[in-house]
Amino acid sequence: MDVLVLIDKLDDLVHNAKAVPLTDQVRIDREEIYDILDQMRATIPEEIKQARWIVKERQEMLAEAKRECDRIIGEARDQAQREASQTEIVKLAERQAADIVEDARRQARETRLEMEDWADGILSTLEVNLDKFLNAVKRGRERLHERSQESVIAGGMPVGDQDDY
Repeated sequence: MDVLVLIDKLDDLVHNAKAVPLTDQVRIDREEIYDILDQMRATIPEEIKQARWIVKERQEMLAEAKRECDRIIGEARDQAQREASQTEIVKLAERQAADIVEDARRQARETRLEMEDWADGILSTLEVNLDKFLNAVKRGRERLHERSQESVIAGGMPVGDQDDY
């Protein structure tokens, strides 16, 4: 039986008890009070056990909830670290890629300049040789022209035509 019901029975017993004349006291059957008190003694420990069990269950549920909360927080931290690590890896890869691209551009620039210098050297050598050839051609033409002039002055046929006769 519930303790509150037993308390209500006790209250009814006192409330409905016969009054002692000319006093504020009442007459209550002692056996009925002892019976209700015995029932309360029997009921209270069971309710205390239930209350303790409820408190224990509540504490276990709170502990389990805390463990679950700690697990979730731990997983979230791990995930955040993985994502931060991935972000760092991506940043590092981007920096390395930028370095590689810059190095490739620098090497391409250097190679282009070296090739331009090489081509300029080849063209310079060609220019010198062409100047020499051009000068040789000019000298040859001048000699040819001088011989032509000499043969006209010497009276006759051009030098090249004499060999044909």
